[in-house]
Amino acid sequence: MNTQKFAPIGYSLLLLGLIAAPFIGAYPVFVMKLLCFALFAAAFNLLLGYTGLLSFGHAAFLGGSAYIAGHAMKVWGLTPELGLLAGTLCGAFLGWVMGALTIRRQGIYATMITLALAQMVYFAALQMKFTGGEDGLQGVPRGKLFGLVDLRDDLTMYYVTLVITVAGFLLIMRTIHSPFGQVLRGIKENEPRAISLGYDTDRFKLLAFVISAALSGLAGSLKTLVMGFASLSDVHWTMSGNVVLMALVGGMSTLSGPLVGATVIELLENKIGDFGAWLADVTSIEWFGTIGDSVTIVTGLIFIVCVLLFRRGIMGELVAWVERRRSGSGGASAP
Repeated sequence: MNTQKFAPIGYSLLLLGLIAAPFIGAYPVFVMKLLCFALFAAAFNLLLGYTGLLSFGHAAFLGGSAYIAGHAMKVWGLTPELGLLAGTLCGAFLGWVMGALTIRRQGIYATMITLALAQMVYFAALQMKFTGGEDGLQGVPRGKLFGLVDLRDDLTMYYVTLVITVAGFLLIMRTIHSPFGQVLRGIKENEPRAISLGYDTDRFKLLAFVISAALSGLAGSLKTLVMGFASLSDVHWTMSGNVVLMALVGGMSTLSGPLVGATVIELLENKIGDFGAWLADVTSIEWFGTIGDSVTIVTGLIFIVCVLLFRRGIMGELVAWVERRRSGSGGASAP
């Protein structure tokens, strides 16, 4: 039996859980932030997991769009929907520029180009006046969506964020299962073969780059709208490392992997300090209270464990295990 048959049921249950989350004790702002990073990780996975292009510059799309959207809504007075659109277009433009330069090279050379260009965006954000420099862009208003829906209420903002995130995931799902997505898979598996079949692989890779960057820009713009600020951490190279980590931990080439990876990484960064304080209280060992200051160390250890033991990521290994169990039971009953 194919596990894809059960995917709609799983996604439906997940959606119902997210709809009910604010009423069962979940903090809406934290879940909104988690949704933004899940969309960011899914957009990155479209490029790495389904096209085979490793980018260390996705923070440029997230952070650059966050600044543009925040500036448009705060200074230009644009409505939230126009601010999100401006951020998304900014991400698409940056993706087009970066992709046009990156696809001319292969392997580590292409990856380093994305890192270098992302660092240029970082230093631009550090030096430009409208970004606020090291202080970041503060006080971005939520405003009213289409002039009607007041987003200052956290519950209203939560469901708007959920709708936008679900729409982004549906777009990624549609892209993957379209003929265009099949060509991307072919490029990842064997690009020379795709070229021999007559496909202009550079054009397909560039379009995948633009789609991934645009959705990353949407995630960054949405995060600015939710949190009310954009900071240098959004455009720093460590953010690019985090999204790579989310994709690898959750499982590349799976639609649910980025969701799981983003959840694991964000929970670690936000809750590990509370867990350390609890351990310190229970065991009376003060050292546990300092765990919250070593989030990157713990995250790195988890990454090493996943690479060594879960090469396909959490969801990749889970899907593979289910397939093995089903094929084993099917083989046992075969004549």
